[in-house]
Amino acid sequence: MLTRRDFLHSMFGTAAIALPALRNDGLERIYSTSARAGNRSPEALAEDEDFWFGIQQAFTVDRSLVNLNNGGVCPSPKVVQDAMRRYLEISNQAPVYYMWRVLEPQVEAVRIRLARTFGCDPAEMAITRNASEALEIAQLGVNLEPGDEVLTTDQDYPRMNTTWDQRHRREGIVLKMVSFPTPPPSMQYLVDMFEQAITPRTKVIHFCHITNIAGQIFPAQEICRMARERGIITIVDGAHAFAQFPFDGGAIGCDYYGCSLHKWLLAPIGTGFLYVRKDRIEQTWPLMAAPERMDDDIHKFEEIGTHPAANHNAIAEALTFHEGIGPERKAARLRYLRDRWMRRLEGQPGVVLNTSFDPQMSCGLANVGIEGVEPGALTQHLWKTQRIIVTPIGHPACRGIRVTPNVYTTLDEVDRFAEAMEIVIEKGLPD
Repeated sequence: MLTRRDFLHSMFGTAAIALPALRNDGLERIYSTSARAGNRSPEALAEDEDFWFGIQQAFTVDRSLVNLNNGGVCPSPKVVQDAMRRYLEISNQAPVYYMWRVLEPQVEAVRIRLARTFGCDPAEMAITRNASEALEIAQLGVNLEPGDEVLTTDQDYPRMNTTWDQRHRREGIVLKMVSFPTPPPSMQYLVDMFEQAITPRTKVIHFCHITNIAGQIFPAQEICRMARERGIITIVDGAHAFAQFPFDGGAIGCDYYGCSLHKWLLAPIGTGFLYVRKDRIEQTWPLMAAPERMDDDIHKFEEIGTHPAANHNAIAEALTFHEGIGPERKAARLRYLRDRWMRRLEGQPGVVLNTSFDPQMSCGLANVGIEGVEPGALTQHLWKTQRIIVTPIGHPACRGIRVTPNVYTTLDEVDRFAEAMEIVIEKGLPD
């Protein structure tokens, strides 16, 4: 893994285009930050504001508002934005040459790095535009017969459940959605929930590695092992998992894994990937048609017509940024920010925490509700009065607001959110 100093040298020391991202003495501040990390644990470093100030200065975010909706789409650091602009400028010199013949082949280097970070063979890694595209390739590409059952949960991403519902309406497959409390009593509860719902007609289990509405992490490896023992295909929605917390994708043992990279990896908007286990590639139809000669080729899932090379090439800069921080350090910081506001609100009148404090069950994404306060109205109030952005969640199992800080989020911003919530807890929403 890159050292902190190596990371900063690669990001700022040799790339002149990145220098405008620095403000005043930002370069000196960031270099001094690198010296502070030392051999301290991720948990200890999570509380070092001088260290994280250096990371915060790599972004160009609008500090007149508090963005706690990084679960939707995250801003990229300046170095990623600059890389994407650079590739676009090169492309537009003569797209038929520079984009297709010079830049497009570079995606193979991105594929290798993504595969290494995820934990798979590059021949199993397809570059997509987002998690929805990646997962729909799997959902619409697996062969199913009328009456075959797909098992998922009612807290999975609505677009993915809509995709299965379309196959139900068009082909007669059966979609079964199980429910669970937030937070559940244990990780084993989630394994047992699926196991008890399996029937002889169950062909696919589709679940979130971490749910998008309350941040519940699933025991993916255990669920996939249980499914494989029964010959059941597994599709894992990793839209919010990849680069939020560290894991070994190869060890999960799933058949398909899809994610967006413009969330927690901080890559350009419109980037994602799909992992397909090697022996499943030939059996899976691509979303857009590919020639028969590509049947066992991962590239068939990237046959989408003309598309920019800039987006997927700049993923490399996002990977460098992520690796430079360190996945363990990043996850520890996200949990620290989450705990800061959750501990402050915990136990206050009417507060319902829909996310567990257990680091095995959650990370930076969390959900909180106030009894008697509608999530949509609370969201609007926070925006209108404090310029704080959160996401309303109306699911009956976890009614509340989703709160998702990121590495550029400051303690002051987290505290402003907690303070605004305390006012609502005490006084309610204004008429």
